[in-house]
Amino acid sequence: MKTAIIPARGGSKRIPRKNIRLFNGKPMLAWSVEAALQSGVFDRVIVSTDDDEIADVARQAGAEVPFLRPKTLADDFTGTGPVITHAIQWLREQQQPPSLVGCIYATAPLLLPSDLQQAAAALVANPALKFVFSGCRFSFPIQRALYRNAQGQIEPVQPESIPKRSQDLPETFHDAGQFYLGQADDWCNGLAMFAPHSFLQELPQHRVQDIDTEADWLRAELLQTLLTQTPRSR
Repeated sequence: MKTAIIPARGGSKRIPRKNIRLFNGKPMLAWSVEAALQSGVFDRVIVSTDDDEIADVARQAGAEVPFLRPKTLADDFTGTGPVITHAIQWLREQQQPPSLVGCIYATAPLLLPSDLQQAAAALVANPALKFVFSGCRFSFPIQRALYRNAQGQIEPVQPESIPKRSQDLPETFHDAGQFYLGQADDWCNGLAMFAPHSFLQELPQHRVQDIDTEADWLRAELLQTLLTQTPRSR
């Protein structure tokens, strides 16, 4: 059974109650639930949360919340992997074993159903792949990054790259933090996500936005509003 799992804990610190705060008139979490449902990729869309209010919002958006996540997996230090593994193991114990598992973050309001469709298609097209995840290219060559040393002076991270032309440096990418697709066994075995057996599905820079501050939130709302008004720009 193809299953989407959306982690959404209640204890977000930087933006309190971020997962259910209204984003352009809809709870943030609802955007991810709707993208998963509308993609047609998944047989089930499940939200993993430790919070009763988040569980209610998730159900209203159309997701299932068949269990509450243990508090030990809802602190500031628990990574995504253990949360997804817990959900898979719970489903297996209920005789509902998932096959393809998609982890979709609750704070991905710019995610499109077609992104998930393309990711699932990539896995089918190449059986050697273990995971497909969303990524985005850096807008500036990271090889020419600068830093401040202990004395506060500016130094290049890679001095040998400073004289080089941008086009002569390899393109670099970062995790877009929107979704990760793979088989249940590979999740449970702790297989590395960022490795040669994974495929980075590139998303355009204007649809990638971390939402950790109020400024991030405002920018993401403005971006989504613009994209809704001008769909061809997606």
